[in-house]
Amino acid sequence: MVDSRTSDDGLSIRRRRQCPECGGRFTTTETASLNVIKRSGVMEPFSREKVIAGVRKACQGRPVTDSDLAVLAQRVEETVRQTGVSQLDANDIGLAILGPLRDLDEVAYLRFASVYQAFESLEDFDAAIAELRAEHGTSSPASADR
Repeated sequence: MVDSRTSDDGLSIRRRRQCPECGGRFTTTETASLNVIKRSGVMEPFSREKVIAGVRKACQGRPVTDSDLAVLAQRVEETVRQTGVSQLDANDIGLAILGPLRDLDEVAYLRFASVYQAFESLEDFDAAIAELRAEHGTSSPASADR
């Protein structure tokens, strides 16, 4: 091996190698595989495109660009790769999306969270909204009138 460098995104290693017999040089790229175990038990490779597709539905009608979604998918992939495991449940991917999506758009976050946190009632939405308000230091409209 002549040289080894981490890629710009930090997800792969680029190695410059030299053949010991002929002296020819070539480059290899090494990446760690990351597989997702779906609810059905089927395993498939992690896909940023699937993250984007799932989040795009929650972002319908919101001021979120394709570039925003690409950055979110990259953040999610970096987060799940940092866990160091090679297999994750699909639900874990959904939960990893929540933080970056909350930072991107709170309405889309509530839409997405209602599915991945299995909201069952209005109280679940109220609790999530109260948590968002607490993070912003704002009070609810009802308490502002008092």
